[in-house]
Amino acid sequence: MTGPPAEGARVHWPDVPEKVRTEIERACGAAVAEAATAPGGFSPGLAARVRCTDGRRWFVKAASAEVNPDTPRLHRQEARILADLDPLISSGQLPAARLRATVDHGSWFALILDDIDGRHPALPWQDDQVGQVLGMLDTLADALTPAPGTAPSIEQYLGTEFAGWRSLAQGPADERLDPWSRARLADLAAMEATWAAHTAGSTLLHADIRADNLLVTGGGVVVIDWPHACHGAAFVDVVLLAPSVAMQGGPQPAELLARSRAGRSASRESLAALVCALAGYFTASSLQPPPPGIPTVRAFQAAQGEVTRRWLAQLM
Repeated sequence: MTGPPAEGARVHWPDVPEKVRTEIERACGAAVAEAATAPGGFSPGLAARVRCTDGRRWFVKAASAEVNPDTPRLHRQEARILADLDPLISSGQLPAARLRATVDHGSWFALILDDIDGRHPALPWQDDQVGQVLGMLDTLADALTPAPGTAPSIEQYLGTEFAGWRSLAQGPADERLDPWSRARLADLAAMEATWAAHTAGSTLLHADIRADNLLVTGGGVVVIDWPHACHGAAFVDVVLLAPSVAMQGGPQPAELLARSRAGRSASRESLAALVCALAGYFTASSLQPPPPGIPTVRAFQAAQGEVTRRWLAQLM
């Protein structure tokens, strides 16, 4: 595997306050007999596969605002999105875990989901699993067009984050910025400003596809962690996935998009605008201090930023 792992600082089941554990067990319908912390992901909270005394298994995500104020908000957001998606999930049209219950206790918020019997894709990426994931994304685009529910547009959701080049251009010169970006900062900021017009669409996007948000099962690939869902053009999810795949030993971005029906649908101009915005996001974010409880995310963003800037240079 190349690049830093997508791993944060997890909370384990015994570390969750007793009263919160009691509420979670009540929602599960039985006491937790066994809990295994899941690998991967940046959430500074609990993410665990649990087996209850009645034999049933669940996946539990829980976080406290005292550790990171944003994580419980994202969990609540995911709960709303999964409620909108439940008819598609329960009918088998959407490969995702069903939400069964939530717990809201003090500063803690938890989700109880079906436990999916699967593993994250092998890293470095294996070619057959790359193909499985790309096929799944095309299936997802079909099932989620038009977008169900009331998710925001991609411009509404990512408008603030996808302004990295413009933020860097307006601030004092940052000596940590790489020479290629520094020499083109004004042009990059101008291109970045056009990204939203190129990515509008009616497909519900996951908007955070990476290996740690995928599970390979005997029946195919299941997508987990939906808090960032928004609607836009179908090719967006493939573009957002591409830098992490290349960083983790898989195909380079251009090859990845060529293997995807949704990826091939993007014009070069639209692709360049989105890749520019994504490169600006990774580059600017990697220069910031780490958010509370997530000490590893900046290195992961910096590594993806290097890949995305190389891709952008090929498109300009």
